[in-house]
Amino acid sequence: MANPIVHIANLNLQYAGTTVLCDLNWRIYPGEHWIIGGKSGSGKSSLAKAMVKQEKASGEIIFRFDQSNPMLAQAYYVANWYQFANLEGDRNFYYQQRYNKQQRNDTLTVYADLIHFGKKQQLDFRDAEPILEALGFGNCRETQLIELSSGEHKKLQLVQALWLRPQLLILDEPYTGLDKRSRENFNSLLDDMANAGTTLVLISNDRNIPDAINRFAHIENGQLHAVSHLDEIKQDEQRQRKPFPYFLQQAPLVDHDTMVELRNVSVRYGEKEVLKNISWQVKAGEKWLLQGPNGSGKSTLLSLLNGDHPQAYATDIFLFGKKRGSGESIWDIKQKIGIISPELHWYFDKNATVWHAIASGFYDSVGWFIQVKYEEKKQIEQLLDFFDLLQDKDKLLHTLPLGKQRLALLARTIIKNPQLLILDEPCQGLDRSQTAHFNAVLDELSGYGKTLIYVGHYESQLPACLDNRLVLEKGEVVISERREKNSIAG
Repeated sequence: MANPIVHIANLNLQYAGTTVLCDLNWRIYPGEHWIIGGKSGSGKSSLAKAMVKQEKASGEIIFRFDQSNPMLAQAYYVANWYQFANLEGDRNFYYQQRYNKQQRNDTLTVYADLIHFGKKQQLDFRDAEPILEALGFGNCRETQLIELSSGEHKKLQLVQALWLRPQLLILDEPYTGLDKRSRENFNSLLDDMANAGTTLVLISNDRNIPDAINRFAHIENGQLHAVSHLDEIKQDEQRQRKPFPYFLQQAPLVDHDTMVELRNVSVRYGEKEVLKNISWQVKAGEKWLLQGPNGSGKSTLLSLLNGDHPQAYATDIFLFGKKRGSGESIWDIKQKIGIISPELHWYFDKNATVWHAIASGFYDSVGWFIQVKYEEKKQIEQLLDFFDLLQDKDKLLHTLPLGKQRLALLARTIIKNPQLLILDEPCQGLDRSQTAHFNAVLDELSGYGKTLIYVGHYESQLPACLDNRLVLEKGEVVISERREKNSIAG
């Protein structure tokens, strides 16, 4: 038998005092391409980071690269989040900063970032061109890094990885935020790389994977267990349903029968028109699905509704029956909206505990800075119990498994029982069981008079309550329809 490309023996890793990997052994042989799935918090990302020395672990990790292989003799890891810096090397950004014209110019453009990466790795930019086009990312070259949506940030990570062409490519949640077409093209590019000599390791619970994947495993009790099929990878157990907290069983106090109305709204950044003559009306109690490929303008549209985008005051937007800029403050608007998005998750205060993260929903901050009232404390405790987070309430949010982080942020979103819920890709990175639980909560919640705008790419992962759909493409509305209930989710 040929020598393994990767040899891992007796790997041990602890995180925050908890054993994550325990005497883990794993060998990857030529021709093998792995997907590592499994339960949230089982150690998948920790294993990937330990392999490239981004997590401190004990044990033996040996790479045996083939010097005759035309691919780069290197292990390259693509993290779940893209960590970028401004021109001075600072990584500390705040949530609304991407809409601040002066501070947007403080980061590199996509093109400049790629040029910098190419020079560092001694790559020819002409080899990146077909990758950019295949992922539908070519029109973002002059976009500032801070302006990119989560899906566009993921594309930048993937362009760099595919351009580098390493012998071992480790991808952590590579499909996060990708639209359907980009995902299909990306899988084709991975198959091409596998045929050319790259060994693939995907950390993912996704079902739509490259044809090249021929090995499957999950991590349990700190050790890696190979299985024979994707369906045998262990998932999180289905959570037991609990009664909704009483305060969420009350319909929100609605002061107008129209939640949102946009009249020929356009947004432009210099010569780039991001939204073009958008007209849309969301009535109280409606549930809308908002879709469109990466870069279609979804994130910009939602930022107008939430009050984060300064151009909201220069456009014809009505929220809760009042025209933006007619005297209401941004906090008046935010008090009536609960929102979750990849960007809010990304920029959330790293010092916030789970309890503080949920409490911050009362005051629309990305941390916790205000003393909550007695009744508010009771509501926080009720949601902690409902989402099975009581044992985690004093832990830092960012140290929890992704699934629990999403549930905590959903609790933050609904803590004030808002008139309008805006959920932007809330199930990114969750497995089938977690997604089903999340959507079941939304379906039940929607029955209590809530108005919902839900952004999601994949019909198989949508809640059943959605009965209307708006689709954007290149900043324009291409579909606006009201459907019979349950006809969108599939």
